[in-house]
Amino acid sequence: MADILSLKESVLVYLDRSGGLQKLAEDCKLFNDPQQIEAVYRFCVSVNPSDVIEVDPVLGDCVLRDPLRATALFQSVCFLAIKTLSLVEKLHTENQVNVILKLTHLPPFPEYMLDLCSFPRGYGPMRPVSMEGLVIAMTRVTKYTQGARFLCINDDCPCSTGFHHIRVHAPGATESATVGNNFSCMICSSPLKEDVKFRVLGAKQLVELIHVNALDGLSAYQQNSLRYQSVTLFLRDELCNSMRIGRLYRVLGIPAHVHQWPSITWSIEANNVQPWEPEYPTKVSASFQELLKATAGSPWRFSAIVAQCFGLDVAPPGLYNTLKLGLLLSLVQTRADVKVAFHSLDLLVVTTDTLISDRLMTYSLSLACRGVRHQASGEMFASLSRDEHGAGTANIYAGSALLATGGICMLGDLGCYRKDRLDAIQSVLENGTVSVFIPGKKYGEDADQQLSFPVQCSFWALTDASRRSSRPDCAVLGTAEMGPVPIQLADVFGLVIQCRDMVGEQALLAQTIHILQQAVQPGKPLYSSCWEFSTQDYQELIAHAQSLQVELSPEAEKIIHGYYMASRRVRTQSQGVKISVASIKLLISLAEAHCKLCLRTRVLEEDAVIAVLLCENSVTLKHGASALVIPPDAVFPCDLSDVDGLHRRDVTLDELHQNILRFIYAYAPGADTYITEE
Repeated sequence: MADILSLKESVLVYLDRSGGLQKLAEDCKLFNDPQQIEAVYRFCVSVNPSDVIEVDPVLGDCVLRDPLRATALFQSVCFLAIKTLSLVEKLHTENQVNVILKLTHLPPFPEYMLDLCSFPRGYGPMRPVSMEGLVIAMTRVTKYTQGARFLCINDDCPCSTGFHHIRVHAPGATESATVGNNFSCMICSSPLKEDVKFRVLGAKQLVELIHVNALDGLSAYQQNSLRYQSVTLFLRDELCNSMRIGRLYRVLGIPAHVHQWPSITWSIEANNVQPWEPEYPTKVSASFQELLKATAGSPWRFSAIVAQCFGLDVAPPGLYNTLKLGLLLSLVQTRADVKVAFHSLDLLVVTTDTLISDRLMTYSLSLACRGVRHQASGEMFASLSRDEHGAGTANIYAGSALLATGGICMLGDLGCYRKDRLDAIQSVLENGTVSVFIPGKKYGEDADQQLSFPVQCSFWALTDASRRSSRPDCAVLGTAEMGPVPIQLADVFGLVIQCRDMVGEQALLAQTIHILQQAVQPGKPLYSSCWEFSTQDYQELIAHAQSLQVELSPEAEKIIHGYYMASRRVRTQSQGVKISVASIKLLISLAEAHCKLCLRTRVLEEDAVIAVLLCENSVTLKHGASALVIPPDAVFPCDLSDVDGLHRRDVTLDELHQNILRFIYAYAPGADTYITEE
């Protein structure tokens, strides 16, 4: 008894020091409505285990090892405080106080960490644990019973009135454990009957959490054949809707065995939920640092060499440079950080050799912080199934696009998709959301419901230009054959890149030699004249570039704004093509991505030039050439195998820079105020 009193005294000291008593008094004001009488009064108490241990180590051990006993101690102290301070006049018994302990964190020791890959589960104490994982499914919010009042059917028993028998939900308990019909009076052993008008309902949501490494099986390079099993989280009341499909979270929760005859389900009662991001290496390798110093004299050379030497396991240097640069820019610009606004860079590749392009995209996908390769036969956005934990509501499972949140979703060849799938992709690219229709009758609801989920990933796709389409405008100068892809879908992709490298036979010969050398001399460097960068070097470079915060310089802003206004005016008048506001977002995104790839924090005028050239080439492929005349491969107009090639590229880009300025000066309204004729 003395030990219990000592623990209760420690609880009171902690509540006083941490501000818990003041918060308790404020929460009690919500229950002082004279028109309303509650059977259960629910209070959330924030508990910092480190501070509790400083007050009383025994109490701290109780909080971490026996949370149900610790909850009972806090309940008793809160009841005494409410009665002593007369905070709630309608409160009669301690049973009416329902205290929920919200842990701020757990000690960083293995005993308190739960690896979602570890098995078997369910052995060991049912105490708070911390886990990290990816949300792959969730249900709609439904109701559950927080607490209920029961009365003895024996009129002579004191428990036939008042609030002596109060049952509240406990971790792992089912609905029948709270409002069952087989309870007996603790005084006379007579059956108890629920007073239904005092039942207190709360909100409940089920979430499926899985280890983040499970995405390896959905990426381009499947590392192993392991199978991962998800764990079910129960979110209750204020935690409902605190998690989103496709996001990573750190969850503090209490493992529980949910008994649903004839089976027992192992699940987690969530106690605290926080967004979580794994730590990625942000250092730049010595090789890239050396290259950065060697190319300091030109704002264009670093990114050119990085693209030239990228993916040498797939294609020889000099081939597909524009595609390589586009993939790198998309990787750099797509970021998963939930603290900043999401940026994406969608990419559509037009090619007659889908094999090499697909391999390059597959290799690039392995460098993304999160990459999912969608299978044409799988679910792209979301699917429905019935919940198996007794709620009977709809369980919404993430498709490839939602699983790729904050990363890349590779669609592959769009020629493999039906028209309805292509229409769905176009709708998502236009609106940035996917809608899920839930039929009410099928899932136990009175009415149908439609939910929307944000789609926050970059899409990569390719189309086979050798498959002829029925485009009526393919004869327009500069347009490209899009194969089975409608022009409306190509428009919403933003950046379109056509792989038109060297003359066909020459490119085929270079690729053939490359493959044969890899087969005969595996692991040996094939190109001694090239800078050598490993896959890890590129991973570190991309991770570091993603973390950079960049700002737009006034010079770059003028180039982007001027080109947008001039292009919009020219193409609307001569071609009847409407240049949407999305084009200016694409220009800014490309300029920022090139700036990051060059490891700068200020977007220069030269970054804007690269963005304009890529964007103009993209629009030309879709709608034809305009008054701004640039070569088809404007970003890589010449061979970069030596220093002279890099110098010729710099000279050519300077000339194209001047052409862009003349174009803006001639066609952009008011351009003469910020661009001189010289």
